Amino acid sequence: MAAAPPTIFSSARRAAARRRAAARQRRPDAARFLLDDIVEDALERLAFLRHAPRRALVIGDWTGALANALRDAGAEVDEAEPGSGFDEERPYSRAGYNLVASVGTLDTVNDLPGALIHIRNALAPGGLAIAAFVGAESLPMLRGIMLESDGERPSARIHPLVDVRAGGHLLQRAGWADPVVDSRTLTASYRSLDRLVGDLRDQGLSNALASPPPPVGKAGLARAREAFAAQSDAEGRVVESFAILTLSGRHP
Repeated sequence: MAAAPPTIFSSARRAAARRRAAARQRRPDAARFLLDDIVEDALERLAFLRHAPRRALVIGDWTGALANALRDAGAEVDEAEPGSGFDEERPYSRAGYNLVASVGTLDTVNDLPGALIHIRNALAPGGLAIAAFVGAESLPMLRGIMLESDGERPSARIHPLVDVRAGGHLLQRAGWADPVVDSRTLTASYRSLDRLVGDLRDQGLSNALASPPPPVGKAGLARAREAFAAQSDAEGRVVESFAILTLSGRHP
């Protein structure tokens, strides 16, 4: 019997973060650039591959943009949201999809190989899967700032993330055919640490670790703001990076 995967993330905290993000998205100034980029990239991939699905499942796109674009192209589309109870680490209730698109969700599942297997099993033969999420090399500035904040007793405040090489191994392990893994980097500039943290919360990227770190506290927050200021350029901005890892493949 295979050993259970380690519990790195809390499913309850993960779902709560996504629900808060969906609520924050109702604000006119809410950040959504990561989700917009993932949706745009998925549509470009479908056009390049000339893949026009008849039945599709879209997971995690609270904007509805990808599902609506697929419907406009004639597809029957189901939508699922982890924040509303959809469990990516269990077999799906329906199968036979020509497309499964996972939008920004798989970075916080405990059993990523299992989740990829469930996606494969939900596809019809020859069906296409696209899974995109925040990957390794993301948030280098915030990592450094939080280390300065914690001083001599650093805490785990940023999630462990998957890189391109690990993504390739995962697709092979999950049995996806024609696997492709790539990463691209988006950047955003910030004048304050509070705005950077706000953008993460807007996009469901707040901490979902099963063992949450202790609160930063007033002194730690002051050190974090000082570290942010120290990293600022001549215009008072810090440029942060977000690496988007995309896994794609087919049902064999």
